[in-house]
Amino acid sequence: MKNTLKKLIPYAFVGVISGATTFGAINYFNGNKGISDFSYFAPKTSDAKYASFNMTGVGDDFVKASKITVPAVVSIKNYSNKTAGRSEQDMFDLFFGNPFGNNQPKQQQQQPPKDLPTGMGSGVIISPDGYIISNNHVIAGATKLEVVLSNKKSYIANLVGTDPTTDIALLKIEEKGLPYLNFANSDNVEVGQWVLAVGNPMGLNSTVTAGIVSAKGRSIDLLSQQSRTPIESFIQTDAAINPGNSGGALVNPNGELIGINAAISSKTGYYEGYGFAVPSNLARKVVEDIKQFGLVQRGFLGVVPLDLSDQRQIAAYNQQKKTNIKTSDGVYLIDVAAKGGAEDAGLRSGDVITKVDNVVISTYYDLSFAVGSKRPGDKVAVTYTRNGKENTVNVTLKDQKNGTSTRSKADLSVTEKIGSDFEPLSDKFKTDYGLTSGVIAKNVVDGNEMSKIGIVDNYIVIEVNGKPVNSQKDVEKTLQGYNGNVQVKYVDEYGRITTRGFKMP
Repeated sequence: MKNTLKKLIPYAFVGVISGATTFGAINYFNGNKGISDFSYFAPKTSDAKYASFNMTGVGDDFVKASKITVPAVVSIKNYSNKTAGRSEQDMFDLFFGNPFGNNQPKQQQQQPPKDLPTGMGSGVIISPDGYIISNNHVIAGATKLEVVLSNKKSYIANLVGTDPTTDIALLKIEEKGLPYLNFANSDNVEVGQWVLAVGNPMGLNSTVTAGIVSAKGRSIDLLSQQSRTPIESFIQTDAAINPGNSGGALVNPNGELIGINAAISSKTGYYEGYGFAVPSNLARKVVEDIKQFGLVQRGFLGVVPLDLSDQRQIAAYNQQKKTNIKTSDGVYLIDVAAKGGAEDAGLRSGDVITKVDNVVISTYYDLSFAVGSKRPGDKVAVTYTRNGKENTVNVTLKDQKNGTSTRSKADLSVTEKIGSDFEPLSDKFKTDYGLTSGVIAKNVVDGNEMSKIGIVDNYIVIEVNGKPVNSQKDVEKTLQGYNGNVQVKYVDEYGRITTRGFKMP
């Protein structure tokens, strides 16, 4: 693969997660191994000529950028309480009975839950009226979000919207006249230019570190953990980024925002030389969509691509078919969706996409970034090869339902609004575990209603608003056109049956 780096080094989001989860994450990335000792051998000296570098003025630029940036970077505290709500019956009791009946000893009874801070990260104020950009993984699962400014003033923030596909979240606090950062054009960022990373690593508020842009367009296969269609084209920097920096600012010497810090490459969970930021152009497009439409507008080509370097998968997919690929660049189309934009423009399986709008495409992530930063209805020029011949066609992008117009929250289905799909339970499962109803939650979206009440993938939803549900259609029928409070009875991973609620969006 082109990016062999991602096979060798694990990557970590850099929000701080408290409690046992921290140790789990550190042990995972550290592999329970100690840090190797390295020996240093001094080379023989020899005369050499070195290129000169003028550092005059660099320090002044850093001071200027720091003064602009620090007041606009905030600390975000994530409070979540997955067990909050009314626990009605433990699944152990359901399956085996409670030997104490209703007189269960007091020390074993469910205690009233309390909100606990479970994570910390950073955010960047992007408007004087309190809009704040951060990472999706910083706010994931939150029941309450607290924002603390650099002057220590605290606010409870409203989550406006999230986009797991790019790891971006938009928050809002009620205030006016706030310091904020302007977006720079991240397309103009150059490898080798100076940058500052500003955030709140490890509880050290308003920390500034300096470095250079080490690479652009880096894909590290990180966001596939939280999205089925990740878009990765990170700015890589050697400015020190540590846990708590997630959602913080990566700025140029003018104090302009060029990226949102998101991840580090590390075996320990702490800085080891590489940090990654979501480019400002992509982040700005996401928050503009959320502000205008309530959700991200994303165009799709309607293809299933593979990197050309993955010859074994291509060969396995095509079985005994012979291909006539005469280029080493681009992505190979193993399938083209019916009625999608690509099919409408004449693309078909076996074609190799090499450029989009004259931008070279080498990997799946190149393609997803080039297309995913546009809206349904936008047109892109797609250059491809077929049987060794190069062609270019204009493709009108569509949404996932093959529409070409933008959508608002009002256009969403019930399951899109609450942020979860549902699959039916087998009759055997219900019989084995004594259930009379239930569906399995799937594709739960962080930051949406189901996530906010503690539901994650594979939890079993038994009832919605007191009505048994056995299919996704049951859920949709119960909530279609409903605008009130929703009560969901579900089973968590510990076998506890809990009822929690949310306001239908």
